[in-house]
Amino acid sequence: MQLSLRLSAIASLVPFQAAVCDVGTDHGYLAIELIKSGRAKRVIATDIGEKPLANARKNIELSGVSGIELRLCDGLSGVEPYETDTVIIAGMGGEVISGIIERGAVVTKREGVKLILQPTTSPEFLRRFLCDNGFEILFEIPIFENGKVYSAMSVSFSGNRSKAEEYFYYVGRVTPETEAGFLYIKKQLGRCFECMNSLEGIAAKQEDYVHYTKAYMGIRAYLNSFKGE
Repeated sequence: MQLSLRLSAIASLVPFQAAVCDVGTDHGYLAIELIKSGRAKRVIATDIGEKPLANARKNIELSGVSGIELRLCDGLSGVEPYETDTVIIAGMGGEVISGIIERGAVVTKREGVKLILQPTTSPEFLRRFLCDNGFEILFEIPIFENGKVYSAMSVSFSGNRSKAEEYFYYVGRVTPETEAGFLYIKKQLGRCFECMNSLEGIAAKQEDYVHYTKAYMGIRAYLNSFKGE
């Protein structure tokens, strides 16, 4: 079994011999690889659905690995704080991931816990939530796979709430120095440009227009800073 580029990037952010909680494990492939590679000494793999857990159980049995415990629960509701030092929440929208972090604060805000997050949509919502709630984005890996771009984030709780420039919520710590990074930033630039254009001249939407204009101009300036302009 070979992991996708997306899952490989997520796995690369896991510290060696971590006690991992893989939230929304689905097929269990990531949990299996983390045990096989030695990245994780044990994994709690959770999912809200019985069918995904059944698929994961089958794949785990076929792989022959041990050290993976499956749990049926919503987010981190079935996980105790002392059971994990690394929480993976991937393959979901930014709003959903933010909700899981908030509801599981007893785990996610514990000292020394690393969060590895990979939103499929609304990364700007997630980054804003993290800044507003005392989490620090330490590092991001851009991923380009099957025509789609993502970012995998390494995050920890510092307790220091922060406010970033608008563009940061869209691009985070991704840089354009790789193809994947450039494409990721280009996508966010395009999103803001389209929203800005569609809202221009609509009196009732001027606040949103200003928001997207600031984000668009900020992303452009960020890109240009790498060109020495």
